[in-house]
Amino acid sequence: MYTFSSKLKSVAFALMIIGFIGVTYGFLTSNKSFTEVETMLAAESHHGEGHGEDTTHHVANAEDSHASDTVVAHDDKVGHEADGSHSHTEVDEHTKHVNHVMHAMHKRPWAALYVAAFFFFMIALGVLAFYAVQYAAQAGWSPLLLRVMEGITAYMLPGAIIVLLIAILSGLIGHYGLFVWMDPDVVAHDKLIQGKAGWLNITWFGVRGFLYITGWYLYRHFSRKFSIAQDEADDNKNFVKTFRISAAFLVFFLYTESMMSWDWIMSVDPHWFSTLFGWYVLAGMMVCGITVIAMITIYLKSMGLLPKVNDSHIHDLAKFMFGFSIFWTYLWFSQFMLIWYSNIPEEVTYFVTRFQDYQLPFLGMVAMNFIFPLLVLMNSDYKRIPWFVIMAGIVILCGHYIDIFNMIMPATVGDQWSIGIPEISSIFLFAGLFIFIVFTALTKQPLEPKRNPFIKESEHFHY
Repeated sequence: MYTFSSKLKSVAFALMIIGFIGVTYGFLTSNKSFTEVETMLAAESHHGEGHGEDTTHHVANAEDSHASDTVVAHDDKVGHEADGSHSHTEVDEHTKHVNHVMHAMHKRPWAALYVAAFFFFMIALGVLAFYAVQYAAQAGWSPLLLRVMEGITAYMLPGAIIVLLIAILSGLIGHYGLFVWMDPDVVAHDKLIQGKAGWLNITWFGVRGFLYITGWYLYRHFSRKFSIAQDEADDNKNFVKTFRISAAFLVFFLYTESMMSWDWIMSVDPHWFSTLFGWYVLAGMMVCGITVIAMITIYLKSMGLLPKVNDSHIHDLAKFMFGFSIFWTYLWFSQFMLIWYSNIPEEVTYFVTRFQDYQLPFLGMVAMNFIFPLLVLMNSDYKRIPWFVIMAGIVILCGHYIDIFNMIMPATVGDQWSIGIPEISSIFLFAGLFIFIVFTALTKQPLEPKRNPFIKESEHFHY
């Protein structure tokens, strides 16, 4: 049975402590008043030539999209409260920009926390779906890896609850929430959001989130229970039960994953929609989940804890990493190409914003998530080299973190983005929590199932 090493546990706690301190610092330093932001921008303008032109450019960019229109309208309202001398119908460009920056600074710690929380949660949920596929397909190659998958899915419940709480709490703090449709003042002046109020309201949002999490957790609980019971049984009844609930769960998962992606990600841009979005999020979720399975499996094998796992198992995991990277690219290109070609304003504004203000991370993550895996993981021999798979996995995970970053940040902080203390600290915080929960779960049961009907096939698997 695996024992959680004190060294790895120390790393997890250190990451959580550093992350918590950084996140706290980010929230404290973001809470600036209108006057403080105005003074800060004035100081910056004195230290850099052409700052005024950049300011006008950013405001113009912010007004190019519906999502940013909401932010600017929001900022106008805050500006009226901050300086009563301004008219309720006209706000000059300088005040708009100061309010825009102040608004982004207040939202940034919430957005950074949300991006990191969702990223680690989606890894666990992706592994849960992949785990269900193994049982539903009665796969013979993977039983030696099932306990690794069960360990990773232990993070799904706390991770999902954290994501839902951040989303709701950010909406309850007033004008600085992540989801503009949670602000009654914005909704009162936005007919499009009013038309979606039957779906986009905090109560129904919370109820749906609870239903998603409950369904996912129940499958994880019973599949884990039957898996452990199978080790001590003298027949295959528990395996058959897991097979049946896995097939049913996959149907439930495909519906709820799409709805979750609409609620928890796409609704930060309530004026925009894409019929491919659920599949797009699913592809990223699966490639990240399989990548983490491969990385943890390689780590445990290097510790001598999974001696029967061979290079063919690593090869197949890397093959899934490659395959889902290509699938992600297909969906990314399909979504982008169709929206670009049709050039419908309500749709194309999503990519206009990202090309104007997020060009480096937007195009960079395509290179990391498509070009890099294509060049590195295409060769069959390289897929069998553990350090090579680890290196490829790190790049893929970084690329998909940036993908989530690109989904959330433009609609929340606009053009005032950066990757600094709030973002890095949030990654540390949830990485430490993820490591602690997953490796604690791995200590609960033997890492190799004893009586899985396909265990012998898995032990002798060769590709």
